[in-house]
Amino acid sequence: MQKRINMLREFSIPLISGIMVALIWSNIFPESYIHFDHDPLIGTLSFHFLTNDIFMVLFFGIAAAEITQSCLPGGDLHPLRKAINPLLATLGGVVGPVLVYLVLNAIVGDPSLRRGWGIPTATDIALAWLVARLVFGARHPAISFLLLLAIADDAIGLAIIAVFYPDPSQPTQPGWLMLTAISMAVAYKLRSSKVQSYWPYLLVGGALSWAGLFKAHLHPALALVFIVPFLPHPPRETKHIFEEDANDLSPLATFEHEWKVMVDFGLFMFGLANAGVRFESIGTATWLVLGSLVLGKTGGILIMGWLGQRLGYPLPSKVGMKELLLIGLIAGIGLTVALFVAGEAFTEPVTQGAAKMGALLSAGCAVIAIILGRLMKVRRLS
Repeated sequence: MQKRINMLREFSIPLISGIMVALIWSNIFPESYIHFDHDPLIGTLSFHFLTNDIFMVLFFGIAAAEITQSCLPGGDLHPLRKAINPLLATLGGVVGPVLVYLVLNAIVGDPSLRRGWGIPTATDIALAWLVARLVFGARHPAISFLLLLAIADDAIGLAIIAVFYPDPSQPTQPGWLMLTAISMAVAYKLRSSKVQSYWPYLLVGGALSWAGLFKAHLHPALALVFIVPFLPHPPRETKHIFEEDANDLSPLATFEHEWKVMVDFGLFMFGLANAGVRFESIGTATWLVLGSLVLGKTGGILIMGWLGQRLGYPLPSKVGMKELLLIGLIAGIGLTVALFVAGEAFTEPVTQGAAKMGALLSAGCAVIAIILGRLMKVRRLS
């Protein structure tokens, strides 16, 4: 039974299933889908609100835990010199899509679409990891490089959501961010007091952080991003991302271990709430997002990874230019975070739907990467 559960998580079946159900439902019974997603479900709260503003708090909390662990001594992003090339590639993988989006929009788009520049900046870590294993094999150094890159650009993606995508219908009220600052002080005090359960951090610090962001009209899904780094953890990290250390019983590791399964399966809800796009929604925003993910990510990562090597920060062993090209292409799978940002960037339904379709179509990068990997005869290390 446990093997089946792990297989479902490993292949992102809950997320993919939610996306498929949403696509079928919204195209066959569009009115029914809209009512389900946006009408009150619990009290005055809709399914969409419960998913994007409450459940996604845990999703971004897990992402923050993985980033925190990677930055610890022994982690994948420590010391800095070890991570220079992946971080340069990350810079290319963020700036590249933004530049491509803005240039394409200036040529074939419209000023009203400019706000969508942040949609193609992040990578879907879980799906990228799955595709990389199919392309390179389970033990290829390219996978670690890709995961470092994905972690870093998701961290940048979190910052972009927080800073550049407040609710356009409600002006930001920064005074309320004092609550979020207080929540961080509470988390720091709990850590100083050696509180070894993660629950007080989440229930007290997390609730204050959520309220501060919500009242400030910034996205409350980021609430735990400000709290999770304060969870007590060992002075050194002994595992890589997607690995578990059975001996690490710290609050940070326990939080990730106990909630990651729920988050992985809860992504069915995210797919169901956000992927209900009608096929007729394909428009200019679709091609802007898709082109930025495919061309911008691939080109940006390839160029900056090459530049890093030229500057004396080498690529991992067995990672050459063709592997770097495939890494960039796989990183173009934006899906989860791209869907989330598309929902924040555009409020007009037709434009939002077109942008989300671009995020969904970016999953095609997986097929292209697998085919190219075979054609270029990339050596798989299983």
